Amino acid sequence: MQVSEDRARELLRDGDVDVLGRMPWSSNATFLVNLSPGGDELLAIYKPQRGERPLWDFRRGTLCHREVAAFEVSEALGWDIVPDTVLRDGPAGIGMMQRFVEHDPEEHYFTLLEEHGDAFRRMAAFDVVINNTDRKGGHCLRALAGGRIFGIDHGVSFHAQWKVRTVIWDFGGESISPDVCGDLHRFAQQLHNGDVSEHLVDTLDRFELDALRARVEHLLATGALPEADNDYHCYPWPMI
Repeated sequence: MQVSEDRARELLRDGDVDVLGRMPWSSNATFLVNLSPGGDELLAIYKPQRGERPLWDFRRGTLCHREVAAFEVSEALGWDIVPDTVLRDGPAGIGMMQRFVEHDPEEHYFTLLEEHGDAFRRMAAFDVVINNTDRKGGHCLRALAGGRIFGIDHGVSFHAQWKVRTVIWDFGGESISPDVCGDLHRFAQQLHNGDVSEHLVDTLDRFELDALRARVEHLLATGALPEADNDYHCYPWPMI
């Protein structure tokens, strides 16, 4: 059943949660849930904080917060790359709740690239901004309704050290389009003025925030997307 955008936002934030099952091939606890009540329903992805696998290079218990931060950066840039994402309570405690994107699971970055180059150019810039360490091909979805390209799974992002690992290197060395540069410049001003979401500030430590500003400024200074570094492990594995 289709619901309005406003109603979908309400359900994501306040709807009753019914767990439908666990998502396969996920390294952290990831559940498909149905949100209600009333006659409206919405599918969502729920990743509880308590189900996060400890990592040596990210602070424990922060992955769900980083997923929300990635959504807020996407919104601040005006790019609508990340599906609506919030931090809220659920059956297994506090966690990330993200609107589920109805998509064809046989599609991924490598099958979608030819027809959606501009969307992936923007996503390549986004991955640099958030320092995404795990952009697999399967993390790129085409919504069945409307055909928009979305990116998911941003829990391992925003590290202070350069760690970009992505499959999207096809545009390395290309000039960044004027409209994307304009969005980056506006976001850089927001970061400089401290005009960013409270959750972003609460999630990232001062080193990560400084690195976020530096990455945006570097993109603007060079005016080009970075190229893959042969001396660095810049591709995720598996790639899909």
